[in-house]
Amino acid sequence: MKENLFGLLVAAVLAVSLVVAVVNWLLAHWWVLVALGVLAASAGGWWLHHRQQRARWEAARARGLRYGLAQLDALHHSRFEDAVRELMHRDGCRDAIRVGGGGDLGADVKATDPYGRRWVIQCKHRRDGLAGSAVGTPDFQVLNGTARQVHGADIAVIVTNGRVTAPAVAFAEQQRLHVVDRHTLGAWAAGSRPLWELLRAVPPPRGPSSLS
Repeated sequence: MKENLFGLLVAAVLAVSLVVAVVNWLLAHWWVLVALGVLAASAGGWWLHHRQQRARWEAARARGLRYGLAQLDALHHSRFEDAVRELMHRDGCRDAIRVGGGGDLGADVKATDPYGRRWVIQCKHRRDGLAGSAVGTPDFQVLNGTARQVHGADIAVIVTNGRVTAPAVAFAEQQRLHVVDRHTLGAWAAGSRPLWELLRAVPPPRGPSSLS
């Protein structure tokens, strides 16, 4: 027991002696501290510059995001949902997320635009484009039943690269739902205008969003 205490005491004395020696050496060689400070400041400045540059690159990439209809047709349905999310993000919806999948309750993409409006989007991808099956009234009925009540949507939308039946368009107008058909999708994906500038009868802004 005494040997252990003696060993610990010796180790403590050696540690203190080492610290004192290092401090004395640094005081005698103060320029080392200055050099280390300069290196640390340079490294911090480089890291900050790199982070800001990367943010600028990402913002520029997002603003320049474009899709052609042929590209969208070739996507898997889940990747199509990702593309819609990316387009909303490009338009300034910084919280845009993809939530599609089993149990999504009619919402594949959710986003808040810079004007504070909550978007809920259901995506209907057709591998064959216009030749694929048309989006019908039942799809809009599902969206109508969940978008506002469940997801708190201000704007509820179905986006498709295919066709929409005439009864479905009429139902959407009656229920204040929005249709992004192949024509509108092509203009949105290949251009630079946000989706709300391409749709009619969009609710007025709530006010600037915290995400704007």
